[in-house]
Amino acid sequence: MSKRQKVISSNSIPRSILFIASTLQIVSTTLTVKFAKKLFTKPIKYKVPKREFEMNMNSKQELIHISSINKKIMTYNYGKYSKKVLLVHGWSGRGTQLVKIADKMLELGYSTISFDAPAHGKSPGNSTLMLEFIESILTLEKLHGPFEYAIGHSLGSMSILNAIKNGLDVKKAVLIGSGDSVNDILLDFVSKLGLKPTIAIKMRESFEKDFDDSMESYSSYVAAKNIKTPTLLIHDKNDDDVPYTASENIHKNLENSSIFLTKKLGHRKILGDEKVINQIEKFLTN
Repeated sequence: MSKRQKVISSNSIPRSILFIASTLQIVSTTLTVKFAKKLFTKPIKYKVPKREFEMNMNSKQELIHISSINKKIMTYNYGKYSKKVLLVHGWSGRGTQLVKIADKMLELGYSTISFDAPAHGKSPGNSTLMLEFIESILTLEKLHGPFEYAIGHSLGSMSILNAIKNGLDVKKAVLIGSGDSVNDILLDFVSKLGLKPTIAIKMRESFEKDFDDSMESYSSYVAAKNIKTPTLLIHDKNDDDVPYTASENIHKNLENSSIFLTKKLGHRKILGDEKVINQIEKFLTN
């Protein structure tokens, strides 16, 4: 297990949550793990910013059922071209978050299909995990595919790699600000709560018991070892949420990839940066 910097959002945590976490840790490890698991699976729903209004207004929206997880997601069909690109947002994101990239895809003659992951945006529910992102992607391919390309951000990037590993067929993939290790994400999460690393281990063991599967097997660097799809990794060196070394590690494990590093864009501004979007266009059209 590698020692890395922050690998999930560094949003401030309310003092009340920190107090409950520290108190539970003294009283009961079991209750602490249950509390931490609940927080870990609950995304924050943010207000949609003005820059996303046009995509929100001009896309065909449909709430669809993902039978494999028995949950519904809101989908966004943007554009009227026959060739399609799949866009996947990250944790606490939404289907219109990659709007600048979506607009560029329209310029290039592609429609985009995106979605609010379970418990995100306009999708119902209050909890989810990456497994449900992956299942949503695979279902969308059946309903709206084939997709020419897949472009993801953060957890969306991790989900795309795992979806490709499980059969998603795209000509190229673009991964922006991707995390690489699920274990690292858990360790960083409990650290932000002021909890001991052993809580992360017990959380992982509990999740693995719930799903009868290894959590680390969903790590991007693991999925990358079995993928030959041409992939562009984009990451900012000043990303405070996910260290750029995560993308470097994924790059090392991919057979056919390139990496583009930026500066002073952070984890989210990178999605609307002109140089980044130009780099994506260059990669997809060459």
